[in-house]
Amino acid sequence: MQRDFPQAINARSSLNRVGQGRHFLQIPGPSNVPDRILRAIDFPTIDHRGPEFQALALRVLESVRPLFGTSGPVVLYPGSGTGAWEAALVNTLSPGDEVLMLEAGHFATLWARMATRLGLKPEMMQGSWREGVRADVIAERLKKDSQHAIKAVCVVHNETSTGITSDIAAVRKAIDSAKHPALLLVDTISALGSVEFKFDEWGVDVAVASSQKGLMMPPGMGLNAVSQKALEVSKTAKLPRAFWAWDDILEANKKGFWPSTPNTNLIYGLAEAIDMFNEEGLDRVFARHKRHSAATRACVEAWGLEIVCQNPAEHSPVLTAVMMPEGTGGKSHDADAFRAIALEKFNISLGMGLSKLAGKVFRIGHLGDFNDLSLIGALSGVEMALGLAGVPHKAGGVQAAMQSLAKTA
Repeated sequence: MQRDFPQAINARSSLNRVGQGRHFLQIPGPSNVPDRILRAIDFPTIDHRGPEFQALALRVLESVRPLFGTSGPVVLYPGSGTGAWEAALVNTLSPGDEVLMLEAGHFATLWARMATRLGLKPEMMQGSWREGVRADVIAERLKKDSQHAIKAVCVVHNETSTGITSDIAAVRKAIDSAKHPALLLVDTISALGSVEFKFDEWGVDVAVASSQKGLMMPPGMGLNAVSQKALEVSKTAKLPRAFWAWDDILEANKKGFWPSTPNTNLIYGLAEAIDMFNEEGLDRVFARHKRHSAATRACVEAWGLEIVCQNPAEHSPVLTAVMMPEGTGGKSHDADAFRAIALEKFNISLGMGLSKLAGKVFRIGHLGDFNDLSLIGALSGVEMALGLAGVPHKAGGVQAAMQSLAKTA
């Protein structure tokens, strides 16, 4: 008897077509999950109030700290990066508080929208989607805030809509130069585990992260790294919070537990991911991402296509966002039509353009569980798809990427 499978299962099967090998997931997250982590998550669920889980939790809560570059606490939630955003805001702010945000891409605008819904007053400073956060603009604005009405500065570390990484240390210097007490809240969702993050050294107060990007896990875990200053502020913050409250979680974490049910099997996965980072060495992990990013840019430039990020110092090690060339009548070639051809013909998923960049940009993810041959295979698929889609480009991009990799092998 033939069984009727849910539509979701059919969709999954379509990405594993007979004869086409493994699907190339080249979006900038969720990223590929290594087999080691898949096997770890597949372990039987255990009692989250028992001694085995307690020992695991204590180890993970301690060993996750170096990924953030902190000696302070890291809070793990069953939830997404969006949930971890909300946790950062509700634990530190009160209704009507003003927060300073900078529009440097799609996710900065989403964070501002959340702040509005929570009853905060975000001030969104306009910025270019072709460059990162301007620290000098932040300093200038804060110097004008003599009453210190602005309670937090919220910035995105690695903007996945544009492929731009901002200088967080410069943002902290800007706040300090203005002699302003505002908290520094940083979204490092797409960067953690792929780009060096120095929470303590940079003076970050809350860092927001999630499991499905550089941490190489499936979606479902949100993380907050928290400074002592943020913990103190949380004692008087008045935004409503229950599930997201740091105090209950951190108190339970002292003994290796949570006040509610934790995502047990994803904690297995995080433990395995941390082991993999330690085996390779974090410095090597970060260098590998930079190397693959440089090879991808060499490829795109050889194609004669334009990269969204205009400042070489801000190129993201996580992804490369590529502008579609102009077509007839001054209109750009359709990035989504190109992506559909790439998926159909070569079983490769590329990131779509978001909001302002919808239909104008495709994004190549090169993060997480990734090596040289994975990159060359992905770029070969992109180059062949460009030809089939009739997108004007020069040949030899993949060769340029191989030469880049060979020089830095």
